[in-house]
Amino acid sequence: MTLEQQWIEYDYNPFILFNSNGKIVSLNSEAQFLLGSTTAHELFELAKTYASINFGFKTTFIELEYGRYKFFGLTVGYEDEEQIGIKLYQAPSYKLNTTKPNGELTNIFTIIDLCIATNSINSDILFKKDFDPTIPDVIVNSNNLIKLLNKIYEYFKANDTILTRVFFRIGEHIKFEDKKYSIFSIAVKAEHSDENRANELEILAKNSNFYIDINDKQVTINLPMITS
Repeated sequence: MTLEQQWIEYDYNPFILFNSNGKIVSLNSEAQFLLGSTTAHELFELAKTYASINFGFKTTFIELEYGRYKFFGLTVGYEDEEQIGIKLYQAPSYKLNTTKPNGELTNIFTIIDLCIATNSINSDILFKKDFDPTIPDVIVNSNNLIKLLNKIYEYFKANDTILTRVFFRIGEHIKFEDKKYSIFSIAVKAEHSDENRANELEILAKNSNFYIDINDKQVTINLPMITS
């Protein structure tokens, strides 16, 4: 894939391109998970409803909810009668008025590799990784993060393959003490999950002061990029 295609594929926000009959021409990874909570027909109708009258692009701020997915807006665009695209913007799953995290300067990739190594013992699971190497060391409670990541891998242990991504949340920030910090995410994806463990994950994340978003095929930890 080209760099442009990779940006679309790994965008945190779902994107779908339809043909004139409502058939999906292409979609990114996040849209595939969204389709577990709604239908292509419903999203196609949504795109037609919020499309501009003339050719071009139109952004609308509207609250939408599909299962565990919550959105605050969408953009619809088309240049002819043959195709139409829609992108939905996910609402932040964390609160902005909270306490600044405590911890030590930590290499996130080392933490993830440690957890993967631990969960690889006596396991046939293929652990895939997609890391943004530009993310720096950040201040985080490493012990709590290790505990949470291990629980997440247990949540997805009934799979042949588990994908772990680390990526920037473009344009999203969190404020502590009147200072804004960028957000990045650790997302763990797989086809099957142990939904009985979801509540356990939520409690552990809350007690550890982590911002977490859970569904049956992905768990995302959202972290502030605090470097000093």
